[in-house]
Amino acid sequence: MVIKKIHQELDRLVDPQRAEISLRFFKTGPGQYGEGDIFRGIRVPVLRKLAKKYENVSLGDAGRLLESAYHEDRLLALLLLVRIYARGDAVTREKVYRLYLEKTRFINNWDLVDLTAEHIIGAHLLGKGKAPLTRLAKSPLLWERRIAILATFHYIKQGRFKETLRIARILLRDPEDLIHKAVGWMLREVGKRNLPVEEKFLKTCYQKMPRTMLRYAIEKFPEPKRQGYLKGKT
Repeated sequence: MVIKKIHQELDRLVDPQRAEISLRFFKTGPGQYGEGDIFRGIRVPVLRKLAKKYENVSLGDAGRLLESAYHEDRLLALLLLVRIYARGDAVTREKVYRLYLEKTRFINNWDLVDLTAEHIIGAHLLGKGKAPLTRLAKSPLLWERRIAILATFHYIKQGRFKETLRIARILLRDPEDLIHKAVGWMLREVGKRNLPVEEKFLKTCYQKMPRTMLRYAIEKFPEPKRQGYLKGKT
Protein backbone atom coordinates (compact mmCIF):
# COMPACT_ATOMS: atom_id res chain seq x y z
CA MET A 1 0.00 0.00 0.00
CA VAL A 2 2.81 2.44 0.82
CA ILE A 3 4.56 2.02 -2.51
CA LYS A 4 1.21 2.47 -4.27
CA LYS A 5 0.65 5.77 -2.42
CA ILE A 6 4.15 6.94 -3.36
CA HIS A 7 3.52 6.20 -7.02
CA GLN A 8 0.19 8.03 -6.88
CA GLU A 9 1.85 11.11 -5.38
CA LEU A 10 4.60 11.04 -7.97
CA ASP A 11 2.01 10.75 -10.74
CA ARG A 12 0.20 13.85 -9.44
CA LEU A 13 3.42 15.88 -9.36
CA VAL A 14 4.34 15.37 -13.02
CA ASP A 15 5.41 18.56 -14.79
CA PRO A 16 5.94 17.88 -18.53
CA GLN A 17 7.65 21.22 -19.17
CA ARG A 18 10.22 20.69 -16.43
CA ALA A 19 10.65 17.09 -17.53
CA GLU A 20 11.62 18.33 -20.99
CA ILE A 21 14.22 20.65 -19.48
CA SER A 22 15.64 17.77 -17.43
CA LEU A 23 16.06 15.64 -20.55
CA ARG A 24 18.51 18.22 -21.87
CA PHE A 25 20.14 19.08 -18.54
CA PHE A 26 20.96 15.46 -17.72
CA LYS A 27 22.27 14.66 -21.21
CA THR A 28 19.81 11.93 -22.23
CA GLY A 29 20.45 12.05 -25.99
CA PRO A 30 22.03 9.23 -28.02
CA GLY A 31 25.58 8.56 -26.90
CA GLN A 32 25.34 10.92 -23.92
CA TYR A 33 25.93 9.81 -20.33
CA GLY A 34 22.20 9.82 -19.44
CA GLU A 35 21.02 8.22 -22.67
CA GLY A 36 17.47 6.89 -22.46
CA ASP A 37 16.61 8.27 -19.01
CA ILE A 38 13.09 9.61 -18.54
CA PHE A 39 11.78 12.26 -16.15
CA ARG A 40 8.60 13.28 -14.40
CA GLY A 41 9.72 16.88 -13.90
CA ILE A 42 9.75 16.94 -10.08
CA ARG A 43 12.15 19.21 -8.17
CA VAL A 44 14.61 17.82 -5.63
CA PRO A 45 13.14 19.80 -2.65
CA VAL A 46 9.77 18.18 -3.36
CA LEU A 47 11.38 14.74 -3.44
CA ARG A 48 13.10 15.47 -0.13
CA LYS A 49 9.73 16.27 1.43
CA LEU A 50 8.34 13.00 0.12
CA ALA A 51 11.34 11.14 1.55
CA LYS A 52 10.60 12.62 4.96
CA LYS A 53 6.89 11.80 4.64
CA TYR A 54 7.56 8.18 3.72
CA GLU A 55 10.69 7.59 5.75
CA ASN A 56 9.12 4.52 7.37
CA VAL A 57 8.87 2.72 4.04
CA SER A 58 10.26 -0.82 4.05
CA LEU A 59 13.70 -1.51 2.65
CA GLY A 60 12.09 -3.82 0.11
CA ASP A 61 9.77 -1.11 -1.17
CA ALA A 62 12.61 1.39 -1.41
CA GLY A 63 14.59 -1.17 -3.40
CA ARG A 64 11.70 -1.74 -5.80
CA LEU A 65 11.25 2.00 -6.27
CA LEU A 66 14.94 2.26 -7.13
CA GLU A 67 14.32 0.05 -10.16
CA SER A 68 11.85 2.53 -11.69
CA ALA A 69 12.39 3.83 -15.19
CA TYR A 70 11.78 7.38 -13.91
CA HIS A 71 14.79 9.35 -12.71
CA GLU A 72 12.89 11.08 -9.89
CA ASP A 73 11.56 7.77 -8.58
CA ARG A 74 15.10 6.47 -8.33
CA LEU A 75 16.27 9.62 -6.58
CA LEU A 76 13.40 9.39 -4.11
CA ALA A 77 14.29 5.75 -3.45
CA LEU A 78 17.89 6.72 -2.74
CA LEU A 79 16.85 9.56 -0.43
CA LEU A 80 14.69 7.04 1.42
CA LEU A 81 17.67 4.68 1.71
CA VAL A 82 19.75 7.51 3.19
CA ARG A 83 17.06 8.04 5.83
CA ILE A 84 16.70 4.32 6.54
CA TYR A 85 20.46 4.04 6.92
CA ALA A 86 20.75 7.06 9.21
CA ARG A 87 18.25 5.81 11.74
CA GLY A 88 18.89 2.08 11.35
CA ASP A 89 20.72 -0.33 13.63
CA ALA A 90 23.85 -2.15 12.52
CA VAL A 91 21.93 -4.92 10.77
CA THR A 92 19.74 -2.47 8.86
CA ARG A 93 22.72 -0.38 7.83
CA GLU A 94 24.49 -3.41 6.46
CA LYS A 95 21.39 -4.30 4.43
CA VAL A 96 21.12 -0.76 3.02
CA TYR A 97 24.81 -0.75 2.13
CA ARG A 98 24.55 -4.07 0.33
CA LEU A 99 21.36 -3.07 -1.46
CA TYR A 100 23.02 0.11 -2.70
CA LEU A 101 25.96 -1.84 -4.11
CA GLU A 102 23.71 -4.49 -5.64
CA LYS A 103 21.71 -1.86 -7.52
CA THR A 104 24.39 0.52 -8.78
CA ARG A 105 23.09 -0.01 -12.33
CA PHE A 106 20.07 2.08 -11.26
CA ILE A 107 22.25 4.78 -9.64
CA ASN A 108 23.05 6.00 -13.09
CA ASN A 109 23.43 9.76 -13.10
CA TRP A 110 25.60 12.24 -11.26
CA ASP A 111 22.88 13.66 -8.99
CA LEU A 112 21.86 10.19 -7.84
CA VAL A 113 25.46 9.50 -6.85
CA ASP A 114 26.32 12.90 -5.43
CA LEU A 115 23.35 13.11 -3.07
CA THR A 116 23.80 9.65 -1.56
CA ALA A 117 27.22 7.98 -1.89
CA GLU A 118 28.83 9.74 1.06
CA HIS A 119 25.87 9.03 3.34
CA ILE A 120 25.71 5.29 2.66
CA ILE A 121 28.94 3.97 1.15
CA GLY A 122 31.25 6.49 2.80
CA ALA A 123 29.51 6.30 6.16
CA HIS A 124 29.37 2.50 6.17
CA LEU A 125 33.07 2.06 5.45
CA LEU A 126 34.17 4.47 8.16
CA GLY A 127 36.46 2.50 10.44
CA LYS A 128 36.40 -0.47 8.07
CA GLY A 129 38.63 -1.70 5.25
CA LYS A 130 38.40 0.40 2.10
CA ALA A 131 38.81 -2.41 -0.44
CA PRO A 132 35.22 -1.80 -1.69
CA LEU A 133 36.22 1.75 -2.67
CA THR A 134 39.17 0.41 -4.62
CA ARG A 135 36.91 -2.05 -6.44
CA LEU A 136 34.45 0.71 -7.29
CA ALA A 137 37.22 3.05 -8.45
CA LYS A 138 38.49 0.37 -10.85
CA SER A 139 35.04 -0.55 -12.15
CA PRO A 140 34.29 -0.33 -15.87
CA LEU A 141 31.07 1.47 -14.91
CA LEU A 142 31.33 5.25 -14.86
CA TRP A 143 28.83 5.64 -12.02
CA GLU A 144 30.60 3.15 -9.76
CA ARG A 145 33.83 5.08 -10.21
CA ARG A 146 32.00 8.30 -9.32
CA ILE A 147 30.54 6.58 -6.25
CA ALA A 148 34.06 5.70 -5.14
CA ILE A 149 35.34 9.28 -5.11
CA LEU A 150 32.10 10.86 -3.83
CA ALA A 151 31.92 8.38 -0.96
CA THR A 152 35.11 9.93 0.39
CA PHE A 153 33.32 13.23 0.93
CA HIS A 154 32.16 11.66 4.21
CA TYR A 155 35.79 11.51 5.37
CA ILE A 156 36.73 14.92 4.00
CA LYS A 157 34.06 16.49 6.19
CA GLN A 158 35.74 14.88 9.19
CA GLY A 159 39.16 16.18 8.25
CA ARG A 160 40.34 12.81 6.90
CA PHE A 161 41.88 13.06 3.46
CA LYS A 162 43.86 9.86 2.94
CA GLU A 163 41.12 7.95 1.09
CA THR A 164 40.22 10.87 -1.17
CA LEU A 165 43.83 11.22 -2.28
CA ARG A 166 44.20 7.47 -2.75
CA ILE A 167 41.10 7.18 -4.92
CA ALA A 168 42.08 10.34 -6.79
CA ARG A 169 45.35 8.67 -7.78
CA ILE A 170 43.48 5.64 -9.12
CA LEU A 171 41.23 7.90 -11.18
CA LEU A 172 43.96 10.29 -12.33
CA ARG A 173 43.86 9.09 -15.93
CA ASP A 174 40.18 8.23 -16.12
CA PRO A 175 38.75 8.88 -19.60
CA GLU A 176 35.43 10.36 -18.45
CA ASP A 177 34.83 14.08 -17.97
CA LEU A 178 32.33 13.41 -15.18
CA ILE A 179 35.08 11.68 -13.22
CA HIS A 180 37.51 14.52 -13.90
CA LYS A 181 34.98 16.95 -12.43
CA ALA A 182 34.21 14.76 -9.42
CA VAL A 183 37.87 14.19 -8.51
CA GLY A 184 38.69 17.87 -8.97
CA TRP A 185 35.74 18.82 -6.80
CA MET A 186 36.81 16.48 -3.99
CA LEU A 187 40.39 17.78 -4.15
CA ARG A 188 39.02 21.32 -3.90
CA GLU A 189 37.05 20.27 -0.82
CA VAL A 190 40.24 18.89 0.72
CA GLY A 191 41.92 22.24 0.02
CA LYS A 192 39.13 24.16 1.72
CA ARG A 193 39.97 22.33 4.93
CA ASN A 194 43.70 21.83 4.55
CA LEU A 195 45.34 23.62 1.64
CA PRO A 196 48.86 22.24 2.27
CA VAL A 197 47.51 18.69 1.94
CA GLU A 198 45.88 19.48 -1.39
CA GLU A 199 48.95 21.30 -2.69
CA LYS A 200 51.28 18.47 -1.68
CA PHE A 201 49.13 16.14 -3.76
CA LEU A 202 48.91 18.55 -6.68
CA LYS A 203 52.65 19.14 -6.86
CA THR A 204 53.22 15.46 -7.57
CA CYS A 205 50.21 14.93 -9.83
CA TYR A 206 48.96 18.10 -11.46
CA GLN A 207 50.97 17.74 -14.67
CA LYS A 208 49.39 14.31 -15.24
CA MET A 209 45.83 15.48 -14.58
CA PRO A 210 43.19 16.05 -17.22
CA ARG A 211 42.69 19.80 -17.62
CA THR A 212 39.15 19.74 -16.25
CA MET A 213 40.22 17.91 -13.10
CA LEU A 214 42.96 20.44 -12.46
CA ARG A 215 40.68 23.41 -13.10
CA TYR A 216 38.14 22.12 -10.60
CA ALA A 217 40.83 21.38 -8.01
CA ILE A 218 42.38 24.87 -8.14
CA GLU A 219 39.21 26.88 -8.76
CA LYS A 220 39.46 28.77 -5.45
CA PHE A 221 43.20 29.42 -5.57
CA PRO A 222 44.44 33.02 -5.82
CA GLU A 223 44.74 33.91 -9.49
CA PRO A 224 48.58 34.02 -9.68
CA LYS A 225 48.83 30.58 -8.07
CA ARG A 226 46.02 29.22 -10.24
CA GLN A 227 47.75 30.44 -13.40
CA GLY A 228 51.00 28.89 -12.22
CA TYR A 229 49.38 25.47 -12.09
CA LEU A 230 47.62 25.94 -15.41
CA LYS A 231 50.87 26.99 -17.11
CA GLY A 232 52.88 24.20 -15.50
CA LYS A 233 55.18 26.60 -13.68
CA THR A 234 54.45 25.63 -10.07
